[in-house]
Amino acid sequence: MSTDYLARLFQQRSQARLIRFEEQPVTQAPDFKSLPWRMLKSFLHDDQGDEATQFKRLHLLTEVDDRPVLTVAGVLLCTENPSEWIRGASILAVAYRGLRNDPADQLDAKEFNGPITDQIWDAFGFVMRHMLVPATKNLGRIDYPQYSRRAVFEAIVNAVAHRDYSIHGARIRLFMFADRLKLCVPGALANSMSIDTMTQMSLPRNDVLCSLLSRLPMKEFDLDRQYVMDRRGASVEVILSESEKLSGRVPVYRLIADLELQLTIYAAPSPHD
Repeated sequence: MSTDYLARLFQQRSQARLIRFEEQPVTQAPDFKSLPWRMLKSFLHDDQGDEATQFKRLHLLTEVDDRPVLTVAGVLLCTENPSEWIRGASILAVAYRGLRNDPADQLDAKEFNGPITDQIWDAFGFVMRHMLVPATKNLGRIDYPQYSRRAVFEAIVNAVAHRDYSIHGARIRLFMFADRLKLCVPGALANSMSIDTMTQMSLPRNDVLCSLLSRLPMKEFDLDRQYVMDRRGASVEVILSESEKLSGRVPVYRLIADLELQLTIYAAPSPHD
């Protein structure tokens, strides 16, 4: 087995804190004092020590040779371009006018490289811009969106929070076609979970990221929720049920060679069809 494969295996199977990937130091990352930390100010408290002490408590900083160093989680949340130090820590989003992954049908393509919180907003905004929203005017205007906004947001948050960042160079990929949305997330399911058990339990791979995202207030989008992530373990059920209500088809999860989890959400039919 390769070194990278063994590292991923240990991360998935072991509960030992020493090998939790998101808490490992990134020694080449910038000095934490030079960072804006803008998205984490709400976690700081005047009576709980200086910034370095509190960020260590949040597992965003660790000590290497008596020097404070950003962890993987710290790089992902607090640097302007995490993929500079964690290759592939970004989202590639592509919209097509047709049904195939064909460059000739491409409408738009973006790569989102900012802190992972910004990546969530940017990817969700991309889907909202390219999602068709036909309407009828029989008794006043009624919109018929292709996708549930709530389901799409849950899917993107899950992708960012639960992906395997130890797979070198693998990005989250989001594809929009005329009839479906496809989200490709690096990594197998963590902690021996299976597709069948995803609706019954919540066992996060990246507990630090999930903990912080579940305490990060929402902004911009009105989705009737207080925080970015819901840790009650209902997100997969929301994705499945909300999407089926619109399209009449249950979204499909597929695991590809234990390296990538793919989610397909089907577009709702137009009311004019």
